[in-house]
Amino acid sequence: MHILFAWIGRTDLDAETKGWDGPILNALLKRRFDEVRLLADWPQKEVSRYLAWLELRAPQTRIHCRPSPLSQPNAFIEIYRHVSAAITEAISKAGPSPSLTFHLSPGTPVMASVWLLLATSRFPAELIESSLLSLNTVETPFNLPAEILPDLLREPDRRLAAATAEKPVAASSFGEIIFQSDAMREVVALARKAAPRNVPLLIEGESGTGKELLAHAVHNSSPRRGRMIVVNCGAIPATLVESRLFGHVKGAFTGAVSTQLGCFEEADGGTLFLDEIGELPLEAQVALLRVLQEGEITRIGENKVRKVDVRVITATHRDLFIDMIQGRFREDLFYRLAVLRIRLPALRERGSDLALLIGRALDKINAEMANDPLYTPKSLSQSACQLLMTQNWRGNVRELYNTMRRALVWSDRQCLERDDIEAALFQDTRRSTDEGILNRPLGRDCNLDAILEDVMAHYIGRAIEKAGGNKTRAANLIGYSSYQRLDAQRKRLGI
Repeated sequence: MHILFAWIGRTDLDAETKGWDGPILNALLKRRFDEVRLLADWPQKEVSRYLAWLELRAPQTRIHCRPSPLSQPNAFIEIYRHVSAAITEAISKAGPSPSLTFHLSPGTPVMASVWLLLATSRFPAELIESSLLSLNTVETPFNLPAEILPDLLREPDRRLAAATAEKPVAASSFGEIIFQSDAMREVVALARKAAPRNVPLLIEGESGTGKELLAHAVHNSSPRRGRMIVVNCGAIPATLVESRLFGHVKGAFTGAVSTQLGCFEEADGGTLFLDEIGELPLEAQVALLRVLQEGEITRIGENKVRKVDVRVITATHRDLFIDMIQGRFREDLFYRLAVLRIRLPALRERGSDLALLIGRALDKINAEMANDPLYTPKSLSQSACQLLMTQNWRGNVRELYNTMRRALVWSDRQCLERDDIEAALFQDTRRSTDEGILNRPLGRDCNLDAILEDVMAHYIGRAIEKAGGNKTRAANLIGYSSYQRLDAQRKRLGI
């Protein structure tokens, strides 16, 4: 199928009364197209009159017109989105490998530049322009995507990369924690009780469960008026840990070219959040214990003792109790940090929260990408949602969000389907065969309960998919006597 795309221009609208063909009709008379897809930012009355006239003059071509309102004729992002949506819709209905042609002559220069950009990037197409007497093919004089896209996308790409890091905003509160499951209701209730206290809090949970988000909510609901300083203990070189925690004076060591405050002084009057506390070297654990006991710090390279008023919140994805028993974490420090202790459940333990989080992720990502000229807001089909609901999400909320970002950015569809989600999922080849399940390494990272839950989630998900969502059939496929037992396991595993 050969499809012509064009904006309706003023010259086209005037063609009937002025006695000429206009650029669009000129193209239809000189070339054969199966259909023409037009975009219009003109009053409906004028457009309807033009379309009726055009159909009489070019009866052999199917004509479609898409109303495309613009805030101004040169609104680049609006033009880009209207055009992208029109092309995507046409391709989805045209069958395999349609031939595309973009008409540059009708419309504004910005409209022509968008056709040029799309023809040399997302939607390879022939470019044409017309005059009163001729119709010409346009050769692009340079690589438009290489010349234009880097500058155009620099700021959207920066925002996308920042969003992927999943750093909660400093203003996060308990109201921003999305949940309806009993497991998370209990966590939030405990965190609210912990917020007004002035004692250390340890938050445990797998990577991606939202430990930092919860820490921000606790701090912002507390009476402390200072800042919350965030430090990732696993990202600090071992030789610089004490300098980062307590600060140093100029000349204290090679490279200390100026006096530097430590994070305890930066957080004075507020909260210090030490993420991945289990990665802290043993030597630094001794120094941290002394600060927690005395409420005092000494900068490296000086003898002056300084009082600090800091509440310490720590977080870890490790089992610090096991680390303590095995000598990797100091027992006295563990009990100092775990005065209050909260465990964040994994996403697979949160049951009905998953549907809420998928909806929130979709809204958030569409909002994040609002100013990206290459992106149009998208939705999820029922099959896409169902596939998201059946995943195990070992990376928890962070993995869910980043998977959805990949799917939404990669797909040209307005409504994502199951195969869009499949393309965005990371396949764990370690669990692709029985041999992988049966031969995982033993040791501190081996969790038999988690392995068995992986197996159950895998087969329950397959059964639900094979049964087309029929719970009774799915239960029979895996040897369950009733769908109620299947439902109970689904809720427990978060499927």
